[in-house]
Amino acid sequence: MAAEEECPKCKPGLPPWLATFADLMSLLMCFFVLLLSFATIDAVKFKKMAESMKDAFGVQREIPAAEIVMGVSVIKQEFSPTIAEESIIEQVQQETSDVTKENLKMKDGESEQEKTPEPVEPTPEQLEKQELEKQLQQKLEQEAQEQVEELQSALEQEIDSGQVSVEREGTKVIIRIQEKGSFNSGSASLDPGFFEVMDKITAVLQDRSGKIVVAGHTDNIPIRTGRFRSNWELSSARAVTVLHAMLRNPNIEEDRILVEGHSDTQPLVDNDTPENRAKNRRVELVVIKGDAQDIESIESVVPTDVIEQP
Repeated sequence: MAAEEECPKCKPGLPPWLATFADLMSLLMCFFVLLLSFATIDAVKFKKMAESMKDAFGVQREIPAAEIVMGVSVIKQEFSPTIAEESIIEQVQQETSDVTKENLKMKDGESEQEKTPEPVEPTPEQLEKQELEKQLQQKLEQEAQEQVEELQSALEQEIDSGQVSVEREGTKVIIRIQEKGSFNSGSASLDPGFFEVMDKITAVLQDRSGKIVVAGHTDNIPIRTGRFRSNWELSSARAVTVLHAMLRNPNIEEDRILVEGHSDTQPLVDNDTPENRAKNRRVELVVIKGDAQDIESIESVVPTDVIEQP
């Protein structure tokens, strides 16, 4: 009998493939642990999903019935009928949850014309007040027009030479002092010969009520000198210079005047030509009618108890 072959001795230790397998299992475990750590459970969605599953599998619910339910299997007595689903209505409706849009909903048969409120007839008191306010507006516009005509008569020579222009916008009287003949280019010093023109202007303004706004304007060409860092300073400095020229008249009250500097933010015309830029370099005196003094001066026309002072 042949001698039995001896089994070769196995190498000590685990087989090499087991290390690769263990490494793979470790990586898979780490992967699923990371997925679990990244996952978040929305309690509201989970509850809705659970309720949907419960409604879908009606066999898990028991619904008591007073009568024998038709169609129940004789064999499966533990089964109970499900709740019938509602019929789908083929009707498109629109609804908003915005509380400010409640008026979007309309009842059947209700038209937009029915929802529109009927105009309310003004009371006799309201009509009287509207008429008195209209008379006040007309009175102020008339006074402004008279002041414009008076200024145009006093400044006829300066208007013809293009140094000054006078116009009216509603109850406002606007006196525009152009740079020509009043200021040198890039300077805020008033020409000595222009003080006489300012005296003519203040002689008319002293006898008329209303706030006076002195506003300086420039063109869009930037300026940067030792005195003026920008057009803002130049426009403001020119407005202040005109203010001091006005205050040479002691009859001009300081509390009537307001000084503003607008730089190139309010041009009269586009700054595309030298002529247009010259029109934008100006100082405006805006006389605003309708203050308390004006209202007091027309008490004989409009009773003060129906006038709301601005």
